[in-house]
Amino acid sequence: MNTYTREPAVAGAFYPADTNTLKTEVNYLLAETQATTDTFPRAIIVPHAGYIYSGPVAATAYHTLLQYKDRIKRVVLLGPSHRVAVKGLALSNATFFATPLGNIPVDQAANKMLVHHSDINVVEEAHLYEHSLEVHLPFLQTVLDDFILIPIVVGDAPPERVATVLEELMADDATICVTSTDLSHFHDYATAKKLDNATSQSIVNMDYKNIGFEDACGRNPLNGVLYWARMHHYKVTQLDVRNSGDTAGSMDRVVGYGSYLIS
Repeated sequence: MNTYTREPAVAGAFYPADTNTLKTEVNYLLAETQATTDTFPRAIIVPHAGYIYSGPVAATAYHTLLQYKDRIKRVVLLGPSHRVAVKGLALSNATFFATPLGNIPVDQAANKMLVHHSDINVVEEAHLYEHSLEVHLPFLQTVLDDFILIPIVVGDAPPERVATVLEELMADDATICVTSTDLSHFHDYATAKKLDNATSQSIVNMDYKNIGFEDACGRNPLNGVLYWARMHHYKVTQLDVRNSGDTAGSMDRVVGYGSYLIS
């Protein structure tokens, strides 16, 4: 098998490319929130824009992992594809996913297990420039100790299928799932607030049938993790819902962001 390190594609754009600057920014974002949880987080749902926009919202969810950093040894990372059409789910052959903070090992054993499914394939192009997974890596490297990664780009896959894959991967209670999605896109501030509040209620209620692509760009991975959470009678807690008008930028055309805890 041809293996390699997947190098960062959006360092210097979505987040700082300089190691020390990146460390400072992530630690600052985490210090700005005190979110905790009394129960072990099985999954978090987090946004994937540039840190100046969605970083404060994402940090709220990542802060809840700090108290369990010794227990979490593996992360299933699900995100949508923004550049490449993907049928089913896409894995990477990379041995490591790199950021300015270092290399994260990819769980090769999990990859070998998953590629036996007809709708799960190695699609390197889906990972090469995809930011929906990459932007979460520096947060994970900061809040966790050593861990291994299962990065999956979720394409055209129904919630039931994503949930089946999660069932295979999440039996180990040292494994958590990070699901990447933004909410509404490019509405005015007031419209976005109304739409995102409605979507957030659907997320908390695990009402995956009521969430469309216009509500969340990561609809497919999001609905899959909600289907899985409902199967297990888990609870979804809203941690933070804001938009780019709240964090940085104009209020004329905003993008919505939400962070949630599944426990």
